[in-house]
Amino acid sequence: MEPRGGGNQTAVTEFFFLGFSGVHKGQAFLFLLFLVIYLITLVGNSVIFTLIQLDSRLHTPMYYFLSHLSCLDICYSSVTVPKILVNFLRERHTISYNQCMAQMFFLMTFAGTECALLAVMAYDRYTAICQPLHYAHLMSRTVRVPLATTSWIWGLLDSVIHTALATNLAFCGANQIDHIFCDVPPLLKIACSDTYINEMALHTASVIWGLSPFLLVVISYIYILLAILRIRSNTGRRKAFSTCAAHLTVVIIYFGMINLNYNRSSAGYSLEIDTLISILYCVITPMLNPLIYSLRNKEVKEALRKVLGGQKAGNNFH
Repeated sequence: MEPRGGGNQTAVTEFFFLGFSGVHKGQAFLFLLFLVIYLITLVGNSVIFTLIQLDSRLHTPMYYFLSHLSCLDICYSSVTVPKILVNFLRERHTISYNQCMAQMFFLMTFAGTECALLAVMAYDRYTAICQPLHYAHLMSRTVRVPLATTSWIWGLLDSVIHTALATNLAFCGANQIDHIFCDVPPLLKIACSDTYINEMALHTASVIWGLSPFLLVVISYIYILLAILRIRSNTGRRKAFSTCAAHLTVVIIYFGMINLNYNRSSAGYSLEIDTLISILYCVITPMLNPLIYSLRNKEVKEALRKVLGGQKAGNNFH
């Protein structure tokens, strides 16, 4: 059964991605490059997630939310990169209509969830630095588990709205997407039915699901900065800021990329710029997160040394 759009049956059963259409001789190189990035993403995030589960010293609210972020980045990257790799092998960059809708659904779910989760992590840092005496109560298990769960529901609701609206679009034979994966803006660009509701939903969601978590992050860090400035010793200031540096770096990169991807002008970007933004947004960013947290975090490094040291001791014993 063919997909429907706006109540009329459409002949479009698959889409062609134009993002890598200009690359003819470098497909093998790009395949290897994306494969390496994907493996680093999987291994890096899996290591952080595993360390948090194994090391009791990391059983704190901050690392609880970080474990969710690591899991989220694995899912986030897995929605787009495997399909890109398969298309490189086939040298035919296509996706079926149903796969396109599914890819868009999961992509927007994980994007919305990450926005909310980064806001929750900012609140966690706010309570740790600005409300240290009440931190254990404010971030108890009965608080942090619902916060993490709400973050996932937050992203799911956003995705359900956009996917439901997208399934009603008609494409009238237009099936070439100026992108490297299925997302709302490029689909609206090629739709031949009225996209006003979809566009309004996208702009509204950018404010509610994107801007509001970002504002919560900004407000949290204003209070954090004021609290740090009140600390008299330079050592105390550095220690307080170091606990926020990794999260703040991730926030700047992620919200910067998501803003470029969804809040574009009506003219849009060129195909080359759009492809670059897409790669940074969905391929590079999930790889950077575990590197940022592990390179700047002594506790994660010590947990890794402990695990590796334990394995070496076990091997020596045998």
